[in-house]
Amino acid sequence: MATIPDKPALEGLEKKWDAVWQADGTYLFDREAAKAKGRAGVYSVDTPPPTASGSLHIGHVFSFTHTDLKVRYERMRGKCVFYPMGWDDNGLPTERRVQNYYGVRCDPSLPYDPEFTPPYEGGDNKSSRAADQKPISRRNFIELCERLTVEDERHFEELFRLLGLSVDWTQTYRTISDETLRTSQFAFLRNLERGEAYQALSPTLWDIDFRTGIAQAELEDREQPAAFHRVAFHRTDGSGDVFIETTRPELLAACVALVAHPDDERHQALFGTTVRTPLFDVEVPVLAHPLAQPDKGTGIAMICTFGDVTDIVWWRELNLPNRTILGHDGRIMAEAPDVIVTDGAKEAYAQLAGKTVFSAKKTTVELLRASGELDGEPKPFTHAVKFYEKGDRPLEIVSTRQWYIRNGARDEALRDRLIELGRSMSWHPDFMRVRYENWTNGLTGDWLVSRQRFFGVPIPVWYALDENGERDYDRVLTPDPASLPVDPTIDVPPGFTEEQRGVPGGFDGESDIFDTWATSSLTPQLAGGWQRDEELWDLVAPFDVRPQGQDIIRTWLFSTMVRSALEDDRAPWTDAAISGFIVDPDRKKMSKSKGNVVTPADILAQHGTDAVRYWAASSRLGADAAFDPQNPTQVKIGRRLAIKVLNAAKFVLSFPVPEGARITHALDASMLATLDDVVREATRALDAYDHARALEVTESFFWTFCDDYLELVKERAYNQADVGQASAALALRLALSTLLRLLAPVLAFAAEEAWSWFEEGSVHTAAWPTPLEIDGDPDVLSAVSAALVGIRRAKTEAKVSQKTMVTTASITAPESVITALRLAEGDLRAVGRIEQIVYLSGEELAVSEIVLAPAEEG
Repeated sequence: MATIPDKPALEGLEKKWDAVWQADGTYLFDREAAKAKGRAGVYSVDTPPPTASGSLHIGHVFSFTHTDLKVRYERMRGKCVFYPMGWDDNGLPTERRVQNYYGVRCDPSLPYDPEFTPPYEGGDNKSSRAADQKPISRRNFIELCERLTVEDERHFEELFRLLGLSVDWTQTYRTISDETLRTSQFAFLRNLERGEAYQALSPTLWDIDFRTGIAQAELEDREQPAAFHRVAFHRTDGSGDVFIETTRPELLAACVALVAHPDDERHQALFGTTVRTPLFDVEVPVLAHPLAQPDKGTGIAMICTFGDVTDIVWWRELNLPNRTILGHDGRIMAEAPDVIVTDGAKEAYAQLAGKTVFSAKKTTVELLRASGELDGEPKPFTHAVKFYEKGDRPLEIVSTRQWYIRNGARDEALRDRLIELGRSMSWHPDFMRVRYENWTNGLTGDWLVSRQRFFGVPIPVWYALDENGERDYDRVLTPDPASLPVDPTIDVPPGFTEEQRGVPGGFDGESDIFDTWATSSLTPQLAGGWQRDEELWDLVAPFDVRPQGQDIIRTWLFSTMVRSALEDDRAPWTDAAISGFIVDPDRKKMSKSKGNVVTPADILAQHGTDAVRYWAASSRLGADAAFDPQNPTQVKIGRRLAIKVLNAAKFVLSFPVPEGARITHALDASMLATLDDVVREATRALDAYDHARALEVTESFFWTFCDDYLELVKERAYNQADVGQASAALALRLALSTLLRLLAPVLAFAAEEAWSWFEEGSVHTAAWPTPLEIDGDPDVLSAVSAALVGIRRAKTEAKVSQKTMVTTASITAPESVITALRLAEGDLRAVGRIEQIVYLSGEELAVSEIVLAPAEEG
């Protein structure tokens, strides 16, 4: 046991105890003990793998602390805790960070340079122009990605250790390791074999900067300026013009139809007829569809391939042709659709070819104005536009060949099963389940899992080439599972040689990689040893909890549920614990894009980890928490509490407990009976994932214990001649032991420090407290505490010191309260410096009068 310092302090406790926990293996998963206890004796966590691209922010501290509170509780309850940590290395955020950090960009056409040195290191992780970045080979680029993520992960681990996360650091994984690649590729091949994964050429939401397809779950709406352009289409029968209003005049060359609502009386005569497009003179039909909005513009709209997601629905359901004119670079393609045949139309298109969307729009408007087909001037307004959540420019829609995994969007039975599995779980808070169901029911397409990027898990397929050297997409070649992981751009499919790559009758490797969520959706499998360590998998799966933020229910939680449903027909966890957002003092969500993110290192250094953990623990799951780095009130309160714990422990331990001591005093029994109720309530709360309630009841009692009970009994505890001294010393020691264990999940370092002063081993592996069941009346403590408050107030009002002697104190109270007060009168008189107490019967407890002792003459 440690020596109690003369002046207990919080400073230095984080490094001290992290080193001890690491050396002692305090948080290691004990597999042998888990095997002995069975699955019911294990508590497993599907820990969020933070993106290893940049720095952690205060939101990470918030949500990861919530998880750690529950984990520490379950460990103390006797569970074998499986608490791994993963790092989400791959994906677009990492690529962008590498581009800016090293001043490079990937060009797959370039050869590998084994001597390559990046132009610089230490970019500020802000956007930089591609033209200023040095092009390098795919392999060189991936090597830089791996180098930087390893460095970021090291910093992340240091911060998480400082935060006191009780993670088993021997149970870590990276989403780009060989083992992860093998697991991710193997899971996909099983999806493919069962028909759950497929490939299709279809309209794709496309980020023109990242040059990749984007899934529905990665979208966000941003308000953007726009303008309505009133444009004339010409009726083929020569009977006049039909006016539409569009925000995308630059896509007129891609127009395939006009559409109005079937019940719109204004356009009934047009249905079944055709019109000719302005500028390009292409004949298109006028059709009816219920998604057309009668109250928008003229009530009739043009369908282009493709201006927005509604165009995709119309195109698909009305069986329209595809006349895509936008290329993958976001510019108008050089070759016009084959329906543009007149000289004037070809000339108009030539003026647009090669232009960006912005420039093409400007030119189109000039052409329409010159042709007289623009009615009036554009009318500015703002509207929501789809962006990739990490992108800088609006998404476009281009036709690409992509890989998909079925997610219930077009399979009612699967969608219903996903809803059913969601309802089989416990959600904390419960209303988050509704968000999951709304997302599941609102899906419009299957999950696009392929990305046209570089740093990620390669899609493990090749394509047979026909006699012309073209890919035969009906002949997809797959690897032997024993050969995984594979990179189809380097490795060769079974039955082929490298010399057959790219030649007629040979093969071509898939160069696309998986979306990062396609790998992150397998975090239970990656951490739990699926298909590589079945013993571990059986001990931890399905996991006990998925902790995460509310904003990624639609991505991480849903995608993990899809993979588990397809593979095991079960939910991957029994519980989901969803943290709220961190908001700034103006109640705005903190985000990098808004520039209001707070990094936690300075806060932790200034106030101490326990203070920050207290702040996080004070907020319930699902509730947003405000954080003001200039005045972190809750953090300061937490620091005060942690310091008080150390000082109170030092004080309590100054009273030795005599051998054979028993609880004999009514006040001591009352305090311990009250503490029993706190233990019961805190246990109920933590069982229900309500850490804030557990902290609330524990903290409230702790201050009563310090401010009232300690003051009331210290005279008796000091007095070795008092018959009640042993009872007081024992009660103090029992209460301290219980309180330190109740507070240990929150004040991880202060509780461990104080525990080490009088107990062997770690408080974090000690048994969670249970009621002592000592026979006592809680009313005694509450009555005497209230009376003590009254005595103090009376002395304050009399403007005398609390040490001033009182000859007589008159206390009015109900008879039952007076009975309780008499049981602890000796302690009340001692702390209040009272010679005599007079009791008066009344409805409420009040100190009605105090008579001060005459001041001694000097």
